[in-house]
Amino acid sequence: MKFEYYLLFNDQIVCEGVILSMYKNKISIIGTGYVGLVTGVCLSDFGNTIINVDIDEEKIKKLNEGIVPIYEAGLEEIMKRNVEAGRINFTTDIESAIKESEVIFIAVGTPPDEDGKADLSAVLSVAETIGKNINGYKVIVNKSTVPIGTGRRVAAEIQDQMAKRAVNYDFDVVSNPEFLREGKAVHDFMHPERIVIGTDSEKAKEILTEVYRSLYLNNTPFVFTNLETAEMIKYACNAFLATKISFINEISILCEKVGADVQKVSLAMGLDSRIGSKFLHPGPGYGGSCFPKDTRALVKIADEYGVDLKIVKGAIEANERQKYHMVEKIESHLVELKGKKIGILGLSFKPDTDDMRESPSLTIIPELIKKGATITAFDPAAIKEAVWRLKEYEKDIVYCANEYEVMKGVDALVILTEWNQFRRLDLRRVRNLMKGDYFFDLRNIYEKKEIENAGLKYVGVGLPERKEDLDYEKKQTTIESGL
Repeated sequence: MKFEYYLLFNDQIVCEGVILSMYKNKISIIGTGYVGLVTGVCLSDFGNTIINVDIDEEKIKKLNEGIVPIYEAGLEEIMKRNVEAGRINFTTDIESAIKESEVIFIAVGTPPDEDGKADLSAVLSVAETIGKNINGYKVIVNKSTVPIGTGRRVAAEIQDQMAKRAVNYDFDVVSNPEFLREGKAVHDFMHPERIVIGTDSEKAKEILTEVYRSLYLNNTPFVFTNLETAEMIKYACNAFLATKISFINEISILCEKVGADVQKVSLAMGLDSRIGSKFLHPGPGYGGSCFPKDTRALVKIADEYGVDLKIVKGAIEANERQKYHMVEKIESHLVELKGKKIGILGLSFKPDTDDMRESPSLTIIPELIKKGATITAFDPAAIKEAVWRLKEYEKDIVYCANEYEVMKGVDALVILTEWNQFRRLDLRRVRNLMKGDYFFDLRNIYEKKEIENAGLKYVGVGLPERKEDLDYEKKQTTIESGL
């Protein structure tokens, strides 16, 4: 017989080291993508009873076998622990999940359509299914990133479906946006900077507070507001962070022209408490599933209301320019890309994830190939995704087993993603493997002096470059080519 022990510590109930929620009813999470799976697994670790639902039978089969379909540190261990404890299960039976649960999280994708607007078809489809199966009071929680006004549309869809059934059950719709960083999502969920709950219902507010009880008792800030404000908070946060990145990237270009050091500029700016140091690191541009999609969607929302978001539009344009500026930077040093072999370290849009959505590599690599270069590439997690995303250029790309294999015989080495294993390369070995000597550090993770001491030519982002050296190299290339 198995005995569970309970301990009351600082007003929190702890069972086998896990803080338990006092909320005992079942919770359904519709969607087992990045947000849905992390939400379901982490809420189960808070002691909630979770039903994670997806229409993808193969994905559910793998989850029931203990196979996690996304690359996220710590997620598999927590999932297995809670499956064994009986706090979470995975199913394709959405109808039963709706009927058995009082709280239903909608965590399905909202990809951009052709004009940049968020595609709400999956969200509204779930709302329709809820309306067709609702059998009592429910709290419907929008966890997906959705345009302002979506919560009201979800409520209207559920109401319409109930009217068709000639039933009328009470329900509340809540906006509870996620703020998870890929690669750090489990940590972010367990240690959030705030929980945003948008609802006009006191009952729904109380229920959601119980769902997040362990965070509430740990003094995590809770922001209670209406639906529209909660929906806006998510977009405003992502747009602001994207703007900070685009701002420092534009400053980095100017720094290169005037002989300034963007790293010192960023340091001094970040020491100003009004500005802060985060997201002031120059690079090849932002990517991922959130910033590109959400900034474009926010612009579309604003356009519909006759508001011209010039700053956000500028951030989007600057981000696209930055990717092409990286290609221009490489070309300006190598002068001629035709026939050059270039090694690429990092394909995902950031480290600790295999996600390549909107990754700078998806622009930079094709542009280098179009200019006549061939590519060797390595990423610790994203090669499988790169193979299909860059299928059009497969004859010009060789995917390697490790970082050093990438370097064999290349004319230049380019760091696109700052994976930890790229931060401590054996630079002497790098130099011996390379044919050329250009080291393009597009994440500024190395000091120029240490690269030059290894016999390599260092090129960073937003750092002073000696114009006379560039002019001399161009002149020598022109002479050698007979032009």
